[in-house]
Amino acid sequence: MKAMCEFFGVSRAAYYVWVKTLAESDPDQERLDQVQAVYEASHKAYGYRRITIQLQTKQGLSINHKAVLRLMTKLGIRSQARKPKMYKKLEEIGTYHRYPNVLNREFVATKPNQKWVTDVTYIRTLQGWAYLSTIKDLYDGFIVAHVFEQSNSIALVTQTLKQAKQKEKLTDGLILHSDQGTQYTSDPYHVLTGEYNITPSMSRRGNCWDNAPMENFFGHLKEEYLRQFKQTTFKDTKQLIDEYIYFYNYERIQLKTRQTPYETRCLSI
Repeated sequence: MKAMCEFFGVSRAAYYVWVKTLAESDPDQERLDQVQAVYEASHKAYGYRRITIQLQTKQGLSINHKAVLRLMTKLGIRSQARKPKMYKKLEEIGTYHRYPNVLNREFVATKPNQKWVTDVTYIRTLQGWAYLSTIKDLYDGFIVAHVFEQSNSIALVTQTLKQAKQKEKLTDGLILHSDQGTQYTSDPYHVLTGEYNITPSMSRRGNCWDNAPMENFFGHLKEEYLRQFKQTTFKDTKQLIDEYIYFYNYERIQLKTRQTPYETRCLSI
C-alpha cells in the first residue's frame, strides 16, 4: 500500500478518502434508475420533457424537468428520436399573430366546449414522418377532433378545427389553447378562430407544461398503443390512431372520474 501511494504520489489519507467515496451509495441512484427505466421503455425516444411527464403522471413521482435533465446528463443519455423541423421561424412566415396565455394552466372546465387544447405530434411510419393534429376538451378529456396527414401544414390545423366545428356545438368565448407553432400564429388560423368566435390562447415559448393535457394524451397514445406495433404504413398507422381514439373516448375509464370521457360528457347534457 505504501509503495503504491508513493508510486502515484498520493498520501495514504487521501487514498482512504477515495476508497470511502467509492463505498458510499449515490444519493441519486433510485431516481437514476427510474429515469433510465422510462428512457428504455420509450425505446430511447423520450427526452427530458416526456420522461418528466411519465414520472409525474404515471409513477406519481415529485420531480421537475430540470432534475430529470440533470439526471439524464449524469447518465449520458438523450432522446434518439431526431425531431424533424416542424415549423419555420416566425420571421420567415411574414404575417403572424401572437396571443396571450389566456388558459394560464387552468385545466379544469365546468362544461363541455368551454376550454380546448390542441397540438401536433409527429409519428414515424414506413413512408416517413406523419403528423397528428388533435383537439381535446378539458371538461372530460374527450378528443373532439383529430386529423392525421403526411405533411405538417397550416391546412392540417385548420382542417382539425373545421372538423371540431362540425361535430360540436361551440359556446361563446370558447378558449382554444396551443403552443406558438407556425400554424397557430398563421393568418388562416386567426381568421378561422375569429369566424367561430373562439378565443385563441398560447403557451409561453418553450414551456410544454402550459399545454400538459395535450402532451399527456399523446403520451398515452404512443405508450399504451402505438408502441405495441412495429413501424407500420401510413394507412395502417392512421387506422391504429382511429381505433385508439375511439377506445379513449368511449371505452377507456379515467381514474379520476371512474367513467369514460363520453359518459362524463353525457351527464352534462
